[in-house]
Amino acid sequence: MLHSSKKAVFAATAFAALCAASAPCLAETINLKASLKGSEETPPNTTAGTGTLKGTYDTETKKLTWNVTYSGLTGPATAAHFHGPAGPGKSAPVEVPVTGVDQNPIEGSATLTDAQAKDLLDGNVYFNIHTQANKPGEIRGQVEKAS
Repeated sequence: MLHSSKKAVFAATAFAALCAASAPCLAETINLKASLKGSEETPPNTTAGTGTLKGTYDTETKKLTWNVTYSGLTGPATAAHFHGPAGPGKSAPVEVPVTGVDQNPIEGSATLTDAQAKDLLDGNVYFNIHTQANKPGEIRGQVEKAS
C-alpha cells in the first residue's frame, strides 16, 4: 500500500512540474500590422497620406510594441492613438495613447489591460494619426494579426 502512495505522490509531483514547465510555452508573440489610409478614417478623407504599422503583442507580458512609418500627410502629425473597441468604419475612444508622434517612425510600447488585449486580438482596435488639417484623424488602419 505504501508503494502505491509513493507512486501517487511521484505522479502528482511530475504532473505539477510538467504544468509549471509548460506555462511559458503557452505564451506567444503575435505579429501585428495595419495599413493606414485616409479612406479608412471615419468619416473618410482624400489625403494622399499613407502609413504602415508593424507591431508585436506578447501574450505573457501583455506588452504591445509598435513601429509606424508614414508619409504624405497634410502637415506634421499632432497626435496618434490606438482606439477601440471598434471595427472598420466605426469610431471608438482612445485605448492606448502614443507619444513621439513628431518622429518618423513612431515607436513605442505599452502594457495592455485584459480588456485592451481582448479588443486587440479580436481585431477591434485601430491606429490613427491626426494632423492640424484633419483633427479627427488623417490616416487610419485596423490592427490585425500579420500572417
